[in-house]
Amino acid sequence: MTGASRPHPDHRRSDRAVAATDGPARPGRPPAGAGPGRNADQIDHQADAWLVGKAQLGSIEAYEVLIRRHRDRIHRIALRMLGNRDDAEDITQDVVIQVWTALAGFAGDSMFTTWLYRIVVNRCITHLKRRRHDTPLEDPDLARSPGADAQAEARDRLRAALAALAGLPADQRAPIVLIDIEQLSYDEAASILGVSEPTVRGRLSRGRRQLAETMREWT
Repeated sequence: MTGASRPHPDHRRSDRAVAATDGPARPGRPPAGAGPGRNADQIDHQADAWLVGKAQLGSIEAYEVLIRRHRDRIHRIALRMLGNRDDAEDITQDVVIQVWTALAGFAGDSMFTTWLYRIVVNRCITHLKRRRHDTPLEDPDLARSPGADAQAEARDRLRAALAALAGLPADQRAPIVLIDIEQLSYDEAASILGVSEPTVRGRLSRGRRQLAETMREWT
C-alpha cells in the first residue's frame, strides 16, 4: 500500500462517522484493559497503536478517530509556534493529510504522538522560515472573553507574553511550547525535535531567560 493509492480522509467529518463497527479495516472495538487501575497514558498509547494499525490497513474511520483524539493539541502547538490562527489552521489541515499519506511508513519505533508532533513542529518551523515577518501571537480565548475591557492589564500582559514568545528563535520557541505549555517531558520533547535531552534543556533555558528579560517590566 502506498500513499498515492490511499484515499484522503475527510478531516472535516468531526462527529459523523466514527461509531465502532466489526469487520475488516474498520475501527471495531478499542483495545481491552481500559478499566480502573490502568495507567491512563499507557491506555492512550495502546489505543493509538491499535487505531494506527487499523488505519494502516486502510480504515479511514479509524484514522478519523485517531486524528480527532489529537487534533486540538496539533492546533494548539501550531498556534503557539506560528502566532496566527489562520496559519495554524492551515498547518493543522496539512498535517492531517500528510500523516495519512505517511502513516504506512510509521513502524512504531516511537510513540505515535512523538512521530505526529515531530511532523507538526517541522511543518511549523518550515513555515516560519518562509514567512518574512512574525506576527504577534493571538490568544485563542481573548476574543471570546466576556468583559475584556475590565481586564485590560491582564489582557495587555498576556499579549506581551505571547509577543515575547513570538520573538524567540524557532529552536527556543519549540521547547517552550512543548514543555512549558503542552507539559510534555524533556525526553519526549527531545525525541520530537530530534536532538539530545541536554540540547533541549539548553534551548529551553535560553528561551526562558529571554522571555523573563522581555517580561521584566511586567513583574
